[in-house]
Amino acid sequence: MRNNYQFLNNINFPSDLKKIKEHELQKVADELRKETIDAVSETGGHLGASLGVVELSVALHYIFDTPKDKLIWDVGHQCYPHKILTGRKERIRTLRKGGGLSGFTKRKESEYDPFGAAHSSTSISSALGIAEANKLSNKSDNVIAVIGDGAISAGMAYEAMNNAGASHTKMIVILNDNDMSIAKPVGAMGTYLAKIFSGKIYFSLRETIKLITSAFSKRFSAKAGKAEDLFRSAVTGGTLFSSLGFYYIGPIDGHDLNSLIPILKNARDSKHEGPILIHIKTKKGKGYSFAEKAKDKYHGVTKFNINTGEQVKSSSKVPSYTKVFANTLVQHAKKDSKIVAITAAMPDGTGLDIFREEFPDRTFDVGIAEQHAVTFAAGLATENYKPYAAIYSTFLQRAYDQVVHDVAIQSLPVRFAIDRAGLVGADGPTHAGSFDITYLSTLPNFIVMAASDESELVKMINTSTEINNKPCAFRYPRGSGIGSVLPSINEKIEIGKSRVVQEGKKLAILNFGARLKETFKASDNLKKKGINLTIVDARFAKPLDENLIWQLATTHEAIVTIEEGSIGGFGSHVIDFLSKKGLIDRNLKFRSMTLPDIFIDQDTPENMYKFSNLDSNSIEEKVLDVLNSNIVVQKQK
Repeated sequence: MRNNYQFLNNINFPSDLKKIKEHELQKVADELRKETIDAVSETGGHLGASLGVVELSVALHYIFDTPKDKLIWDVGHQCYPHKILTGRKERIRTLRKGGGLSGFTKRKESEYDPFGAAHSSTSISSALGIAEANKLSNKSDNVIAVIGDGAISAGMAYEAMNNAGASHTKMIVILNDNDMSIAKPVGAMGTYLAKIFSGKIYFSLRETIKLITSAFSKRFSAKAGKAEDLFRSAVTGGTLFSSLGFYYIGPIDGHDLNSLIPILKNARDSKHEGPILIHIKTKKGKGYSFAEKAKDKYHGVTKFNINTGEQVKSSSKVPSYTKVFANTLVQHAKKDSKIVAITAAMPDGTGLDIFREEFPDRTFDVGIAEQHAVTFAAGLATENYKPYAAIYSTFLQRAYDQVVHDVAIQSLPVRFAIDRAGLVGADGPTHAGSFDITYLSTLPNFIVMAASDESELVKMINTSTEINNKPCAFRYPRGSGIGSVLPSINEKIEIGKSRVVQEGKKLAILNFGARLKETFKASDNLKKKGINLTIVDARFAKPLDENLIWQLATTHEAIVTIEEGSIGGFGSHVIDFLSKKGLIDRNLKFRSMTLPDIFIDQDTPENMYKFSNLDSNSIEEKVLDVLNSNIVVQKQK
């Protein structure tokens, strides 16, 4: 730890926090906020959400007996103060780095992380599971789930609340309402919460403590009195939460420890048989002026200057794949009024904020609801619109049944723009786009494409506009392109046709996706050793370019496939084709290069691909191994 703090220097675990006098807890929170800002300025990460829950983090660990009591943070964007208080203070500047702390909660990392999270809206479900396990084991440990107003908009949260309300199992849910998830929250829930705050039920500190104390003392007695009736009619009468079976308290000021401490204490000590929901109001980016003023409240930041708020930006002048997608789609939408775009609470991340500026009425942000997003897109497709569902690979996993049942089976022409394909670096395994090639290529009626560079991405978008009888997907990585010249929006590619980008002998490499640049690096080294490769930009995992594969298999000694995805994807489809045609029986050598069958921890993308044996050195080694060469590969630094 770089700073000399009066309190935080002596706090390594919640047991140390409990030694602090209650009236000094705000000073602890102030130091914790300063340390969070200081650490994230060096590492980058999810700053705004963490700053918004500093007081809540202090209060929860002060009142509850963690890790015996289970504290579950939804998504984990806001867990940095929690990590500092739970034995990870000295490692906080390793956040999101190779071998360092995860940017999310992680069971393997600490006993204070009872449930790992990085996708939203899972906290209530997991907390209920733990609470039911406690009931079965006759344990009285508390279970607390913290969920944001954005995350609670997802269907899974409602499913969990419905089940929890009917179970009569005690658990505590804290709704952290900051009016801002990643982007501005959308939908009826956001409007509903806003109405709560616009009414006269946002109590002052004195009124809150009086009502909460009175309500709890009477609510959990054999017979409720007038105070409870007043409280429930003023605050919870007719609300969604009480209708779902939750005892609702709030809303209260989530930055006021004098409010939080007694309310959490009463919730902890109550004998209420059933779930309790405490609704708090917080401010994302609280306590750091640049974060408070930012449009996204500094949701995800790179390294930054604390004094100026200026973030370290990439020096690359090459546009990102995300921006190329967005700008290309805008060009098509200007010519085709049937093109519409759908995002699941990620307009900025997917580039659809650019599309929305041009076509606000044709842009649909459905909130954190990927399942709904896909079926909503399917509905649009039935009416001859051309929906583009722009969803990160990792988040599309959440809607797989809808992709299968509502889109593929009905052959509806939904276009999936799959951003963050492949390994993504600091966000680690939960956000890696490792599986979409496999889980989409297994589906009948699907066209699956992967762009080797930004020029190819434009061509795939162009092509997708005219695919009107079945679904399609095109995947592309995070970050900047390679600087290739972008074609016009009229340049398309033939469905299922690869392109040969280099003619060679003996061995052919079929590259699917953005490893093409690394393949060329390997080829350049191999040329110096007298080995000339045939290199193919495969473009399609489905349908395969069977004619070209047949030709390569009958004119080369070996074929190697490369992809930024798991086993079961492009390479598996190629070997299946070769096997069915009997080509493997003719002494053709075949190797597939995929991501390893493990979840890869966070690091730089370069290090992650090196670890995965998908860098140029690994490609070179694979070629030499297949050809049984004795030439030694010189490792590149």
